[in-house]
Amino acid sequence: MSILVGTASWTDPTLIKSKRFYPSGCTSAEARLRFYASQFPIVEVDSSYYAMPSGSNAALWVERTPPHFVFNIKAFRLFTGHQTPRDTFPGDMQAALPQNGKANLYYKDMPDAIRNELWRRFLEAVAPLHDAGKLGAVHFQFAPWVTSGPDGLAHVAHCAEQMPPGYRMAVEFRNRSWFDDAHAASTLAFEREHALVHVVADKPQGPANTIPSVWEVTNDTLALVRLHGRNQATWNIKGATASSERFNYDYNDDELAGLAEEIRKIAAHVAQTHVLFNNNYEDQGQRNARTLMAMLGNPLVARGE
Repeated sequence: MSILVGTASWTDPTLIKSKRFYPSGCTSAEARLRFYASQFPIVEVDSSYYAMPSGSNAALWVERTPPHFVFNIKAFRLFTGHQTPRDTFPGDMQAALPQNGKANLYYKDMPDAIRNELWRRFLEAVAPLHDAGKLGAVHFQFAPWVTSGPDGLAHVAHCAEQMPPGYRMAVEFRNRSWFDDAHAASTLAFEREHALVHVVADKPQGPANTIPSVWEVTNDTLALVRLHGRNQATWNIKGATASSERFNYDYNDDELAGLAEEIRKIAAHVAQTHVLFNNNYEDQGQRNARTLMAMLGNPLVARGE
């Protein structure tokens, strides 16, 4: 049993601007990743949600991190049902995109040939991490309008079919229908049937686009906990200059102690547990991650082992 604690992203603009995490002079992409990897054993890559990832970048990440360092990669937004601006697609595919007059495209808009090529490119880009043993999971954070109805179930199953053998798919749902009283049991059964890693999400409770934290295991190789913070006031903020402003929340020690207790319980049932702080406004996530690691008695800091 091992518990890896880290954060979502290591290059958030507010983190860099705060100057409270990276040491003086640590300004290049290489230096920042090397320093981050000396402090934590895992990171979540969020940039792959906003645009197709790059295989050359993945190869550099392999070189710049310790042997046992782990990357979780967010799936490209089109795959998770989100509206996807045209300019986020690769340049050489622009002419082949549906010419329907819409600025944003959805998965359902795409011809099969385009879908297949996008899957091929995404998986090719993350292959260097997988081949180096550094790919933890491909994280699918589905859009709030992806429900537990037949279409939603079919789409999640379709995404699972795209994952090659040896790739773990983690799923985070954002529509309450997946875990309401009528569907919670069937959702967990569906995740287990497809060997999906259930994501335990800690987030504000109350807004319509939140679901409860469901502390369950659906894949005995991995449990994944994502901590978004509990700031209801900013959860649906409009006009933010950085996406991290939505997750502006500093967990206090009592909250972290409560989370540590739940994490220990769930970790007892799986080979490995990933805990990722997504309260990535300034250095809140990094500070909270260090505190939680100390509470867990976690030695996985400098060596990335």
